[in-house]
Amino acid sequence: MVEVALRSVEDRDLDTLYELMRDPESVRMAAFVARDPDDREAFDRHMAKLRNSPDLIVRAVTGDGRFLGTIGRFFVEGDAEITYWIDRAVWGQGIASRALALFLEMVEVRPLHARAASDNLGSLRVLEKAGFSVIGTEVAYAAARGGEIEETVLRLDL
Repeated sequence: MVEVALRSVEDRDLDTLYELMRDPESVRMAAFVARDPDDREAFDRHMAKLRNSPDLIVRAVTGDGRFLGTIGRFFVEGDAEITYWIDRAVWGQGIASRALALFLEMVEVRPLHARAASDNLGSLRVLEKAGFSVIGTEVAYAAARGGEIEETVLRLDL
């Protein structure tokens, strides 16, 4: 079993994260992504903002010491939300579930919200296994899909 841990995002992680966030299947499943995943300057600006904002938390997810993605908390209209991006090469191995469990121990804000494309069953399973409950759906524009899709909204109260 892979030992999952969280740590601060380091400069050395950024090239790998950029490549992970350009993987076509990962982008399609995430759906709500940057307008142009291939725009490295926009990626660098976004990551600098995330890493330097006192209101945001972003952590690297590692497996046996190897960088596998990120997990974070941000605010939308006053609501705390989480997001994560895990290397597609390790999907289905419990990495996201373990990273989320570690992150929830660290982040005490509740309620905590999450969103996923309604057809992203893997991500929805990860969230529900962690105790998130579906509170509704919305239709929103998904850049990766080039149109509006259904998004499931979840909340963790405990």
